[in-house]
Amino acid sequence: MDIQRAKQEIKNTVRAYLAADDTGTPLIPPVRQRPILLMGPPGIGKTQIMEQIARECGVALVAYTITHHTRQSAVGLPFIRHRNYAGVDRSVTEYTMSEIIASCYEKMEQTGLDKGILFIDEINCVSETLAPTMLQFLQGKTFGNQPVPPRWVIVAAGNPPEYNKSVRDFDLVTLDRVRRMDIEPSLSVWQTYAREHRLHPAVTAYLELRPQHFYKIENDVDGPLFVTARGWEDLSAYLQAAGALDLPVDESVVAQYLRHPEVARDFAAYWELYRKYSADYGVEDILQGKPFDAVLERAMNAAFDERMSLVSLILAGLNARFAQARRTDAATDACYQQLRAYKRDLAAARDKDPARVFAELCGELENRVRAAKTAGTHDPDDLAAGVRAAALLRTWGKKLDAQMAPDTAFDTVRAGFNAQVRRREEAVAAAGDALESAFDFMERAFADGQEMVVFVNELALGPDSAAFLSDNECERFEEYSRKLLLNQKQDELLAELERDDLRRSEGSLAF
Repeated sequence: MDIQRAKQEIKNTVRAYLAADDTGTPLIPPVRQRPILLMGPPGIGKTQIMEQIARECGVALVAYTITHHTRQSAVGLPFIRHRNYAGVDRSVTEYTMSEIIASCYEKMEQTGLDKGILFIDEINCVSETLAPTMLQFLQGKTFGNQPVPPRWVIVAAGNPPEYNKSVRDFDLVTLDRVRRMDIEPSLSVWQTYAREHRLHPAVTAYLELRPQHFYKIENDVDGPLFVTARGWEDLSAYLQAAGALDLPVDESVVAQYLRHPEVARDFAAYWELYRKYSADYGVEDILQGKPFDAVLERAMNAAFDERMSLVSLILAGLNARFAQARRTDAATDACYQQLRAYKRDLAAARDKDPARVFAELCGELENRVRAAKTAGTHDPDDLAAGVRAAALLRTWGKKLDAQMAPDTAFDTVRAGFNAQVRRREEAVAAAGDALESAFDFMERAFADGQEMVVFVNELALGPDSAAFLSDNECERFEEYSRKLLLNQKQDELLAELERDDLRRSEGSLAF
């Protein structure tokens, strides 16, 4: 199965294992709650989906790569306890709590969540001394003599033997106590993930053109040559930072992430062309509504790779504006909620210092943001909105003093908020104008070609563009969406007719 199917299967399992009837009795008895064992190649995204699952299910997550642990940290340290058996004092060896089990309880204290997932990665690559402990863990849900906390689900992950020489096989007894899911890499699933997590457009555009380079693992005389989903995502993060800091990126940098010389060389060449297209076509000028006649003919006559790269660059410029509008909007909404609370607090305590009341309100928001970060169960965009809102509120609060009347203090803060509202309106207007300019160019350059299909489809699917378009009307987007949907339905109908014809012809041959 692909990683997306595995994610849904695990979410369903978490729900089933944690569900109880009206008496509090688990629907599935703990003894029947088999640990999940994910088996798949390295770098496919097993750890990433566990973080998503925990956040979406509202449970805590403790994740360990077990190969980094010794027997002592996994099982606990031995100590001597004196016991009396049948009137005879004896020294008995016991063990302290495992670091891993202790981490589960610490996570419950930090998050206030009593349900969670314990995720153990590389479970079949442990040392000789830890192998029995891992078998015991999967079979009995304990580390040493310490059980996994109640209402915690166990998920383990491992690599098949073809990817790791140190892999240990599980015996039949262990395999009969786990739910095994075998995962294969899938570019289409990863592309959805890449879109949702705003990976660098050069990476996503390249893999559209070179899907065969998404995931490769080969053995060479000098060692393994490989490219993984993790490598692409980490490279994407570096490219985004390099762009912000104006850092150089060449083949040697790319090869540090893509450990396959052919793929690294090819992407490095594409990266140079990608940056060159941005400058040659003046993408920012296009989005700012400046004349583009000088580059129009080149776009219409360009090779397919170049045209698709240009579409990706236009979308990247638009998404930057959509994201800015979305960030500004989220921070403004968060500030609005705080201003409402400030107004209520002022009305409830007219004799209090308005500046102090506002400072306390800001402190409460900052504490909530810090707690949410620690818990790790909140959406990153929501956390970012809270951080930005707290910074804005602190700035407005500096203009307050103890001598102000409550109404004056509120009007002072509201003036800062009104300025933020104007910034939101400006960000939305800038994004809307750029979208219209992009359609101007796309209509003249590519009319009803495949490039327009990709352009409209990505606008509909991108997290920032989809959110912007749901809140802000764009007639041309709606027009092309209807047209492309109609064409898609016609294509599906024609395909169905062809299948009917084929079935009829096969039926006639049978007679």
